[in-house]
Amino acid sequence: MEHQEEQSRCENCIVRQFNALRAMTKEELKKVSDSKISKKIKKGETLFEEGEKLNGVYCVRNGISKLAKLSANGKDQIVKLAAKGEVIGQRSVIAEEQSNLSATAVSDMEVCFIPKDDIISTLHTNPNFTLEVLRHMAHDLKEADDVIVNMSQKNVKQRIAEAFLYLRNNFGEDTEGYLMLTLSREDISNVVGTATESCIRIISEFKKKGFLKTSGKKIGIANTKALQDMVDGF
Repeated sequence: MEHQEEQSRCENCIVRQFNALRAMTKEELKKVSDSKISKKIKKGETLFEEGEKLNGVYCVRNGISKLAKLSANGKDQIVKLAAKGEVIGQRSVIAEEQSNLSATAVSDMEVCFIPKDDIISTLHTNPNFTLEVLRHMAHDLKEADDVIVNMSQKNVKQRIAEAFLYLRNNFGEDTEGYLMLTLSREDISNVVGTATESCIRIISEFKKKGFLKTSGKKIGIANTKALQDMVDGF
């Protein structure tokens, strides 16, 4: 237990290498570690809702969360999938604005909740940390821009093909060649911004053509080149 306790200390945590916390000093990390709260979030549970005022950020130790925005027609648009090592909610905390996204677990998660004060005080005293936070926020902005461009310039089939390649490249596949991260058909349609029915129809078309294979809810890529050619417009 003591070993586990040691590992869950921020200063010993391997996950922080992936985010801005790596720029904190040993003392700052100790302070964060004393005040953070570790939580287990079950698949389907919400970390926070759109419009909520966040009094801290979440650092993902394990699992994946979908960050989504409710559109005018009442359908979620998934903007990002946040995995191990990512910090969620930093924009809202730093801008002191309500969150413009909701965060829901798409797999069982372990997260650490870090109170706002620790983040803000470190921003004031540690320029390296401030720079790292800026870098990560700039990266998120770039990703959001890419999503917008994709939406406007690629058709639904191209976006679905790209979504599957993204899921495989980022989250891997199991020994049988099925995607490790099984998203519901509705989630996939919310990633690409289309109706669930169209998404289901296109997936079965891709299956018939031998681009994809399925087993129950699981989906795998059967022909990478065909999907990539479709994304590239060939």
